[in-house]
Amino acid sequence: MHYVGIDLAWGDRAPSGLAVLDAAGTLVHLSRATTDDTIVDALAPYVDGDCIVGFDAPLIVTNATGNRPAETALNRDFARFDAGAHPVNAGKAELSGVPRAARLAARLALSTSLDPSAPRRAIEVYPHPALVALFRLGRTLKYKQRSNRPFATLHTEMLRLVSALESLDAATPPLHLAAHSDWLALTATVTDATRKSELRRAEDQLDAVVSAYVAQLAGRLPDSLTTYGDAATGFIVTPTLPDGLAPTPRTPLPQPDAAPAPAQDAATSEEQAAAVVRDAVRAYAQLQPEVEELARRLATWLQTVLDDAGIDYLNIASRGKGLASFALKTTRTASGRPRYPDPLRDVTDQIGVRVLTYVSSDVAAVAGLIADQLPVVSDLDMGQETASAGRFGYASRHLQVALDPAWTGATPAGVRVSSAQIQIRTVLQHAWAQFEHDIRYKGTIPEALAPDLDRRFTLAAGLLELADREFEVIRDRLRERMTDEAPEADADDPRIGHQDLSAFLAGHYPEAGWSRTDHYGWMSGLLLELGITSLRELAGLLPAVDSAALTERMGYRYPPGAVRRLDDALLAVFGGRYLALHGNAHRVELLAARLEKLRGATPRPDGSAGA
Repeated sequence: MHYVGIDLAWGDRAPSGLAVLDAAGTLVHLSRATTDDTIVDALAPYVDGDCIVGFDAPLIVTNATGNRPAETALNRDFARFDAGAHPVNAGKAELSGVPRAARLAARLALSTSLDPSAPRRAIEVYPHPALVALFRLGRTLKYKQRSNRPFATLHTEMLRLVSALESLDAATPPLHLAAHSDWLALTATVTDATRKSELRRAEDQLDAVVSAYVAQLAGRLPDSLTTYGDAATGFIVTPTLPDGLAPTPRTPLPQPDAAPAPAQDAATSEEQAAAVVRDAVRAYAQLQPEVEELARRLATWLQTVLDDAGIDYLNIASRGKGLASFALKTTRTASGRPRYPDPLRDVTDQIGVRVLTYVSSDVAAVAGLIADQLPVVSDLDMGQETASAGRFGYASRHLQVALDPAWTGATPAGVRVSSAQIQIRTVLQHAWAQFEHDIRYKGTIPEALAPDLDRRFTLAAGLLELADREFEVIRDRLRERMTDEAPEADADDPRIGHQDLSAFLAGHYPEAGWSRTDHYGWMSGLLLELGITSLRELAGLLPAVDSAALTERMGYRYPPGAVRRLDDALLAVFGGRYLALHGNAHRVELLAARLEKLRGATPRPDGSAGA
């Protein structure tokens, strides 16, 4: 099953937006097309089986003038939110004869009835009321191009739309966008836009995503929808208007940015913008200690989760954005207008955490673990973007994660930013980034030296990428070598030596990653509490555990380290006794949650089933 959204242009010269979701609500296609033929070709792989296609365009038009019954009924509910529909009738040139949406539905062999059992059907949708209902908006988002809407308004509203759509990742049913490269490119276009024309190119694809999501609701949660009109005179399907939702008071429309403003008005506008910045900076000065504390909480939570997962890393650092850095960012403009109209909300890197790993494969492991634990608003692989452009340079993984009670606790009053940034990179990538930032990004390079130093920065980035690869190979070769050796325990020490344990686990779990060095010593202490003081005893215990089954039951989205694999095995074998060990006192709740996942037919050393 696929759910398709088409933001259909009136004619075949203007581009139409296309979006496709799979049965799980994951975006699998996002593009623009112009003619009917190119639309059909683009959608062909997704509409050969069961599908629901949401057209943001009239499907059925039988009235010669005025509104269809569908528009009349929809407008009674949504016009007060600025989400009413324009008149649709056959008297309009673009709707005379067979509407374009109906022609496409016929070519795709889609039913245009309201029969929910039809396996392949088309529905008419309308993004404006859909967004009002889905996100409980007091009025529509003003992201649509209008002559009296300045760029700053369009930009801010479109960014709000992007954020709102990405927030549906945790909805029922979900909308998974962040992993698709075309979505990342689209959101980057919106974020970096400086002209109306750039936003216009994104508008139809965003509407297509909304249309595809409504199509998914029609297939998976039809009771959440209202159908206005009927199959004979035309119908519009949209999420039901929430009870009690009221429109917000109207605000005066700003003057168009295309018209030259009198000098006095321009000065007034600049004064107002400066006042917004001053007020935001003053407010942030009061909030900055709270932001710093939130960053510290995120780092503490992340350290606990990474340690529990047994993923190796060098360092975790946190920072609340400094006041001077915040103030500087709030002054940035695009086309003469503030890039951050509401700085306390729009500057999204106020809360920051950085994780440094030894090798690049651990970057992916950390990112996978975070995605398994927190709602990820966006995930940008800066190294991949650089490589895709055929260049060497900045390499880092940037995850924007939602403020989640799992790590925030009670969010301090006044904190309005809705997400935090986690940067993950290797220690070599970090060295390059720090040096490049301090020297080049801050503009301290003399103009005459810029070409030569740019070349040298690029050369250094390429060499460090090679070094990262070699470190990965070195670690893998060491792991293979350790697999071939059978170290013996030190008879003079009741604990298993951490080096011996490391070598043993590399042999027993050859596909697992290395864990932090201090974790091997900590695990030796847990084994001592269990009365296991030799590798021979440990080797006799582990064959009774189906390690592959345990890993599958845990459903890891990251490669667990060797210590985590042993930790799971001991938890499965000893159950509550393992939870009660003194060395596990700091993580009883985490272990209890994992034990719930592991419960089932878990073998004990004596062959019986354990919890």
